[in-house]
Amino acid sequence: MNTNMMRFSFSSQSRNEAFARVTVASFVTQLDPTMDELTEIKTVVSEAVTNSIIHGYNSDPDQMITIICTLSDDEVELIIQDEGVGIPDVDEAMEPLYTSKPDLERSGMGFTIMENFMDHVYVHSTEGEGTTVTMNKQFNRSKAMSQ
Repeated sequence: MNTNMMRFSFSSQSRNEAFARVTVASFVTQLDPTMDELTEIKTVVSEAVTNSIIHGYNSDPDQMITIICTLSDDEVELIIQDEGVGIPDVDEAMEPLYTSKPDLERSGMGFTIMENFMDHVYVHSTEGEGTTVTMNKQFNRSKAMSQ
C-alpha cells in the first residue's frame, strides 16, 4: 500500500476557505483524479470548512481549523476538525435543508452535498469541544476496472 499524508491548520476566516480547497486539491492530484472527482473534493472541503467557520466558531476569525488528508492507493481520506461549539444532534444536522442559522439564509445542504460526493461521511461532534468530519472517496474506479 502506498500512503502519503499531509496536515495543516489555518485561521477560521472565510477567505481561507479557498486556500484550504486549493491546497487539498493540489495534494490529491497525486492520485490522478478526473476533473469531476477533483471538483467534488474541492466542494466538500469548501462545505466542511464553511460549516466550521459559520456554525462551529460562529464566524470568530481567531480560531483554528485543521485538515488532515491521507492518500492510500486510489483512496483519499479527509478529516476536517474544529474545536468549536459542537453539534447537539448530528443526525438532525445531517438532514437535508436543516440549518442552525436560518437568519443567514443558509441552504442546509452542506452535509447532503458531502454525502453525495464522497463514498463515506462520518461526523463526530461533542458540544463545547468541536466537530470532526471524516470523509472517504475511492478514485478512478472505472480506470482501475478497465485495466
